[in-house]
Amino acid sequence: MAQIEENYDEIDDETMSERIWGLTEMFPDSVRSVACSTSSLSKVAASKTYSFIRSALWVGTTGFMVLIVPVLFEQERFNLEQQQQQHQRQILLGPNAAVSNMHGGIGLAPPPPAK
Repeated sequence: MAQIEENYDEIDDETMSERIWGLTEMFPDSVRSVACSTSSLSKVAASKTYSFIRSALWVGTTGFMVLIVPVLFEQERFNLEQQQQQHQRQILLGPNAAVSNMHGGIGLAPPPPAK
């Protein structure tokens, strides 16, 4: 049992990266160069893809803000004006005037009741 402990003391501690680097020596130079070039190509491709996606998001977001948001604001303003006009008609002409105007009425007072 003491001899096993002595063997562990003789082994140098090495990190995982050192161990992986040591394993690369068992492959031929051609395999190592292909792996290295593939790794660097993947890094460049990931960097370019990230840059493209970031630029595309910027263009899409600013395009939306410049082209669509003003239209949404104008639509909301138009709806608010319509609601205010309907409320004003309802106050001036009574509750049926606003509803009859929405259904194609001319916005005048309701007809007198039939006798």
